[in-house]
Amino acid sequence: MIRKFLLLLETGLVLAGLALGYAYWQQNEALHQPLNVTQEQMLDVPAGSTPGGLLNRLQTDGVIKDAFWLRLYWRFNLSGEALHSGEYRMTPGMNAQSLLGLWQRGEVVQYSLTLVEGWNFRQVRAALGKQPKLEQTLVNLSDAELMTKIGHPDVFPEGRFFPDTYRYVRGMTDAEILKQAYKRLDDVLEEEWAKRAADVPYTDAYQALIMASLVEKETGVPQERGQIAGVFVRRLALGMLLQTDPTVIYGLGERYNGKLTRAHLKEPTPYNTYVISGLPPTPISLVGREAIHAALNPVPGRSLYFVARGDGSHVFSDDLDAHNAAVREFQLKRRADYRSSPAPAAVPVVPATPAEPVPAVEPNPAATDEAKAEQDTAPSEQKSQ
Repeated sequence: MIRKFLLLLETGLVLAGLALGYAYWQQNEALHQPLNVTQEQMLDVPAGSTPGGLLNRLQTDGVIKDAFWLRLYWRFNLSGEALHSGEYRMTPGMNAQSLLGLWQRGEVVQYSLTLVEGWNFRQVRAALGKQPKLEQTLVNLSDAELMTKIGHPDVFPEGRFFPDTYRYVRGMTDAEILKQAYKRLDDVLEEEWAKRAADVPYTDAYQALIMASLVEKETGVPQERGQIAGVFVRRLALGMLLQTDPTVIYGLGERYNGKLTRAHLKEPTPYNTYVISGLPPTPISLVGREAIHAALNPVPGRSLYFVARGDGSHVFSDDLDAHNAAVREFQLKRRADYRSSPAPAAVPVVPATPAEPVPAVEPNPAATDEAKAEQDTAPSEQKSQ
């Protein structure tokens, strides 16, 4: 009786060993099988997907075989791992174990969206709408409805998002990107506001953001941001109009066709700083950290005017006579290769026929009739609109 029991036990152990060996061999074969893909493919993993469901789907699609053994492998070896939604890259030569490793590590394919300094909110929305991997939830909303959806009702959107490169995965929404950009701008503005110069003229950080947007739009050479901010701050202190073309352009909206005229400079809009005193009511563009820092730490000096040289840099002048002389030298006699920002590296300059510029004329008795007569068409110093 005992001999029979021992024989049965021995037989059972042998069979169990054979079964385990067979299972190990089958699982090993399943793990090392190459994926049946002849070119790179994206595996879309929606939120709520399970490893078992994905493996069954891949077997149905003919990408793998023996999904049963792969499900067992995940259950007994990786059951505590979260499966991240998104896209996973499958390439020729990859085996099933490598794919499971991507799932385990959450190595989903990432995409990027860059919001650019100087963009207006219309451009931000257009850029979001061109991202096919983002879930579009804001397309049919007004700006006000959009701001409510991302949690900031009654906030005007212009300039409230930080220009940066944002990473996202398939399935994320456009609203999530904007929430990140809004918080990032708030954080940067708070940090820079805490480091502001003692004598800046702003009552709150939002006014500094408005000024920073003017600096952003007027700056062609980064190291001049502080000087440009200094000019604007001094003009405010003296009660002078800011007279900056980008505010006129912003006020024109979609009517702007690339050329400013004397009529545009005189046209009353809430943003036209040739007409209104002080700052415009809101920012006019996205603003980077450097422009915010410059607005909060303007460079001291006496200059009250600046005009573009044509290479991206500016000539700064202390008085109107010197400024109008600079206008005549660098604007009224523009070269064919005139630029309001530096030329991109390795890109040939294309000659263009620029618009006729306008010397700035202050309500100042010292202003000459000649300078007034020259005021015809304004130079466009702004970045991309």
